[in-house]
Amino acid sequence: MSDLDAINRRIVQALAADGRLSNLDLAARVGLSPSACLRRVQELERSGVIRGYRAVIDPAATGGGFLAYVTIGLATHTKAAQAAFEAAVARAPEVRECHNVTGGIEYLLRVEVADLAAYKFFHTEVLGVIPGLARITSFIVMDSPKDERA
Repeated sequence: MSDLDAINRRIVQALAADGRLSNLDLAARVGLSPSACLRRVQELERSGVIRGYRAVIDPAATGGGFLAYVTIGLATHTKAAQAAFEAAVARAPEVRECHNVTGGIEYLLRVEVADLAAYKFFHTEVLGVIPGLARITSFIVMDSPKDERA
């Protein structure tokens, strides 16, 4: 966000907090006319600064509610091994996020399932059958006092 002027920064911050703001409300918050605000938002969208809008869904309401972060260490550190792993997790709807990271592991996953039994199934039948994994470490989320994902 370093190339954005002060007004575009305020637009981005306001939309990050509430992506459903009407253009009229957004314009008032950032001190622009509605037409100038709309032009700026459209340019932010066109340039890829704003990549999309999404609803924040309560996982428990859709059969989720059990959240785990999972670290994955690969047995081999090759491009092919990474591609194979990424393809496998792309097919797993339980994996809501997959991040390739640095350090002692290769991947950090955010996994959402219904309950502990569903997680055990995922761990064994989904992750456990992916070739080339050396380590799987699970961190079960007990509470999220701060979560700003949108």
